[in-house]
Amino acid sequence: MTAKTRISTDAAPAPAHTFSQGVRKGPFVQVSGQGPVDAATNEYLYPGDVAAQTTRTLENVKAIVEASGATFDDVVMLRVYLTKREDFPIMNDAYGAFVEAHTTSGVLPSRTTVFTGLPREEMLVEIDGIAIVE
Repeated sequence: MTAKTRISTDAAPAPAHTFSQGVRKGPFVQVSGQGPVDAATNEYLYPGDVAAQTTRTLENVKAIVEASGATFDDVVMLRVYLTKREDFPIMNDAYGAFVEAHTTSGVLPSRTTVFTGLPREEMLVEIDGIAIVE
């Protein structure tokens, strides 16, 4: 049986509560929900700018995926949580630009987008994901 291992990297923000940045078991990598946080300062960035928050959040997801031994191209699923429905087109443009630039295979990850409240008022977006390492 394959051991479950914690993924940890200084290239993404430290978890704010009692969870891991990511977990790997066998080939599966689950990245915990990330927000637009600077890894060095743990400060929330880009208040009010959903495009910049989306890009920063995806950078944090990518850093954790890479710390697991995978690449962003190994991501098979991303879940996006938004606070406002009207932010969807802006998030979608920023998301599309990032994902297309970092997916070399041409096969984009699956995605679900949910509209919900988030843990901090300044967070407009949160993203988690699953990667499979071969």
